[in-house]
Amino acid sequence: MPAVLRGVLTVGGWTMASRVLGFARDMLIAARLGAGPMADAFFVALQLPNLFRRLFGEGAFAAAFVPAFAGTLARDGRAAARDLAERMAGLMALWLAMLTGLGVLFMPGVLTVLVPGFLERPDKFALTVELCRITLPYLWFICLTALVAGALNGLDRFAAAAAAPVLFNVFGIAALLGLTPFVATPAHALAWGVLASGAAQLALVLVAVRAAGMPLNPLRRPRLTPGVRTVLLKMGPGLVGAGAFYINQFVSMVIASLLPSGAVSYLYYADRVGQLPLGVIGAAVGTALLPLLSRQLRSGQALAAHRSMNRAIEVALALSLPAAVGLALAAPPIVAALFERGAFDAVATGRTAAALAAYALGIPAFVLVKALAPGFFARGDTTTPVVVALFTVAANIALNLALMGPLAHVGIALGTALAAWVNALALAWLLARRGQLVLDRQCRRRAPRLLLASALMGAALWVAQAAVPPGLPAVLLVPVLVALGGAVFFAAAQALGALDLRELRGLLRRRGRVQPAATASSA
Repeated sequence: MPAVLRGVLTVGGWTMASRVLGFARDMLIAARLGAGPMADAFFVALQLPNLFRRLFGEGAFAAAFVPAFAGTLARDGRAAARDLAERMAGLMALWLAMLTGLGVLFMPGVLTVLVPGFLERPDKFALTVELCRITLPYLWFICLTALVAGALNGLDRFAAAAAAPVLFNVFGIAALLGLTPFVATPAHALAWGVLASGAAQLALVLVAVRAAGMPLNPLRRPRLTPGVRTVLLKMGPGLVGAGAFYINQFVSMVIASLLPSGAVSYLYYADRVGQLPLGVIGAAVGTALLPLLSRQLRSGQALAAHRSMNRAIEVALALSLPAAVGLALAAPPIVAALFERGAFDAVATGRTAAALAAYALGIPAFVLVKALAPGFFARGDTTTPVVVALFTVAANIALNLALMGPLAHVGIALGTALAAWVNALALAWLLARRGQLVLDRQCRRRAPRLLLASALMGAALWVAQAAVPPGLPAVLLVPVLVALGGAVFFAAAQALGALDLRELRGLLRRRGRVQPAATASSA
């Protein structure tokens, strides 16, 4: 089996396992914590270290460090590559320790800024402070885990780095089931599970990198060598661009804290469901398109690049439009099937489903961004997507504040979806203005037909739900709706000439020829 294909299968298998366990963990959290003050407090405590993990431990860091490590390994040998990794680890360990210590010390002040709405409930605010002080050190462990995982990827060892995120979900489930009787609340058990999972993930990758013949000391004295400076400089643009998306999510949580208890939880559960198609579809389109466009543009094949961009837009629409329509129309049974048990009641289902339906409106935009951004990156333009992303953050804040009054937490979800459309349309307009995006006849013909096929699927789902006998369990209804929706959409798309399944398979299959290094550290 080719090494790249073996790596993709390894990463893909462990990623799928992590996603399945993640949903199991969220279902258990919903059953034990529901969507009240305790759940709100825990989700804030989870999001705070995760924001910094995504900013500094993954994404931009992996994109800068892995090529530098692999290049040093190939050019200067193992000793030089090990020195680069240890110097970076030492620098990261030092400033993360300082950041964590300051955060734990001044947590009440930090949360006064981040979740001002919680101040109206002193008990809720105090619980959030306690939980954040437990979970924040997770940041130190998980960012170092991302660095060591990057070294493993550079050594073409993917299994441990891809398996590490599974431990996050395993420890969360184990802590909630086994630790709850011994701590103050189930939320405390979850918080300690988060921290323990960070230590376990770091231990796993350190053992794996030692087994790969390159033992690393993550506590080595830091030093700004030329290699370290190069990695830091390359991180800059990617850090800002990737950060904009995660800051958007965090800003939505901050604004939700101003609403009655439960708003943060409703948005978290809805976002978790909405992220499933985004993670699968968006990653497939973006990962397949960027190297393809880069090769075509470097070799002077402008027409081929033009066609690839159009086909990617078609694929993005073909996969995201039915996903958006399906999630919007079937949100209540989907949420009920996943979460409605224990402390998560029918009221929480209705409110979470409303947020999911609003989020769903932005799914095509989120996926289109993944198809449009490579049009800039493949030409070496990393600045424009960053500027657009920052503008999107401002639009998201404005829309959330404007819509939260009349629509409460649903307004925040809707504002986030509309901000995604601002992002996608801005990228498309800038590419078109430069002459780098011109919709060809096939794309102009297929796009409205894909929309019509999605509408027909939506009508079928609406009729099916109206015809369902009262009392049918959601866990039985959802698989029927998924099968029906998929069958109607693909049949309608084929009949209307909106979709060629051979082209769809061809573009997505290219993903299998992409080195999976950058994805191995993602949760």
